[in-house]
Amino acid sequence: MADKGYTKLKLLYIKDYLEKNSDEENPVSVEQIIEMLSEKGISCERKSVYSDVKTLKEYGVDICAARCPKTGYSILSRDFELPELRLLIDAVQAANFITQKKSKELIKKIGTLCSENQRKLIEGQVYIDNRLKCANEEIYYNIDILNRAIQKKKQVSFIYQKRVMSETEDSYTLYEREHCVSPYALIWSNDHYYLVANNDKYDNLMHTRIDRMKKVEITDFPARDFSEVSPYKHFFDSADYSGKIFNMFSGDTQRLELCCDNSIIEEILDRFGSEATLRKSNKEGYFTLSTKCVVSEGLVSWIMQFGTKIEVISPKKLRDDVRDKADEIVRLYRF
Repeated sequence: MADKGYTKLKLLYIKDYLEKNSDEENPVSVEQIIEMLSEKGISCERKSVYSDVKTLKEYGVDICAARCPKTGYSILSRDFELPELRLLIDAVQAANFITQKKSKELIKKIGTLCSENQRKLIEGQVYIDNRLKCANEEIYYNIDILNRAIQKKKQVSFIYQKRVMSETEDSYTLYEREHCVSPYALIWSNDHYYLVANNDKYDNLMHTRIDRMKKVEITDFPARDFSEVSPYKHFFDSADYSGKIFNMFSGDTQRLELCCDNSIIEEILDRFGSEATLRKSNKEGYFTLSTKCVVSEGLVSWIMQFGTKIEVISPKKLRDDVRDKADEIVRLYRF
């Protein structure tokens, strides 16, 4: 095969080969590069490879000439460092809403961002627990459709599935219901992906798990403006909203005051952030937290996991709800 038509491709072949096969611990030799080019139908001399490597370095590719453990060239820096790729793979592995099949596909794609030897290293450490993975393969298409609907400010229709215990069998069945809503944001919370939206019948926000949605379609109906059903006027602040929501339960934003044991300050700050106000409590070994958040059933459950280490000071309704829930548990285990 004639070399002339492949001269312009030679640089790209060398760059791709170095990216796939070389790293700091595994340089590739000039002989290996020449052999690879020969398989592509391109014959060349060592001097020509030196010149091409120099051109790639001038272009900005971080190529290093190595002499130990063996002589050759390797790419040192890439768009993603190995620890960053490890974090991405761990995130995919841990995300329950990503199916087993898609998890493997994404991990394989992430592996192409490093050398072949590095890919084998990080993929060899991956374990995917199939029991915890979503089975709805539509979720990826649903995310794309919902994103486009939010951008176009259009309502979306879909079928929502819920698992309910069967009345006739020792198992559960799927209950399906059609919805048409105005979408505002997609939020990843508590290992699930949620759509934040509004049903025109109500003046509030609702959350639906995207992995339970089927047959998502963009309608011709304009979406209701989020300023009518939320405190946001100019843009929907997803970060602020998710920070105030507990376990994606809806509710009213209120001033919250908690008396907390000093031993759980890390958990408190992880949950409420550094913007919350802390002050020393009159109760020895405790501090008081003041902030604003959505008061909901999710908040009640979160508070109860700490037992006597959190006391609700206000609002009164939340204090009553926690007490009532505790009384219910006591009655359940009384005998």
